[in-house]
Amino acid sequence: MQTNNSAEIGLIGGTGVYDPALLENAEQAKVWTPYGATSSPITIGMFKGRKIAFIARHGLNHTIPPHKVNWRANIYALKELGVSRILATCATGSLKEDYKPGTVVIPDQFVDFSKTVHTFYDEGKFYHVGMAEPFCSELRTILINEAKALKLPLKEKGTYLRIEGPQFSTRAASNMYRQFADLIGMTGVPEAILAREKELCFAIIATVTDYDVWKSSSSFEEIKNVMAANIQNTKKLLEAVIPKIPKERKCICKDALKGAEA
Repeated sequence: MQTNNSAEIGLIGGTGVYDPALLENAEQAKVWTPYGATSSPITIGMFKGRKIAFIARHGLNHTIPPHKVNWRANIYALKELGVSRILATCATGSLKEDYKPGTVVIPDQFVDFSKTVHTFYDEGKFYHVGMAEPFCSELRTILINEAKALKLPLKEKGTYLRIEGPQFSTRAASNMYRQFADLIGMTGVPEAILAREKELCFAIIATVTDYDVWKSSSSFEEIKNVMAANIQNTKKLLEAVIPKIPKERKCICKDALKGAEA
């Protein structure tokens, strides 16, 4: 690791949330990983009194498509920096009529339709980590409570369905996915799996940009306006949530490897 710095909370910025300028006294850190380079240099700084490590999932200039993100390097690097909790922002499409564009969703489940296996333990010693409750209950509770206090358009639960991309779904596939989930995206699930394998707390702030292709498409102008509002809502939520994250973890995430060795 090429820095003496450390952080306690990780923030993975999704589409539109690339604003490391939010951090005070920021510096960039490059962390060596056995999996190669992270998506971007990690920016470490203070945010609302807490030490944050920020990483741009798709690169600082949005040059990395979803199927090329180095998921393992990103999660490994955050762990190396001392991070124990991660908040990830994800732009999503809606698979259900009542998950309207502009809604903030705090997913509680996921379904993975990708073709790639994501694990840190694919040779030598390996673990079967439990994923029945894939997102941190403590982080989800804080996110839900603060979103309510801010009166944001909110869904407290939702199943996130992950496809690999970078293409969007066919209409037939989109209608099939509606049987399994509420949201569709390309990023949050590998992060959730790998964070659990590193015994890190992980939760998603999902924002709905538009309805998936099962429903008639929104215009580019409509989507752009919704995304701008979503970014502002996400920033408001982060400002409210981060100071309230407790130092001590009492969730199941910190013990994910106990009894999981094969």
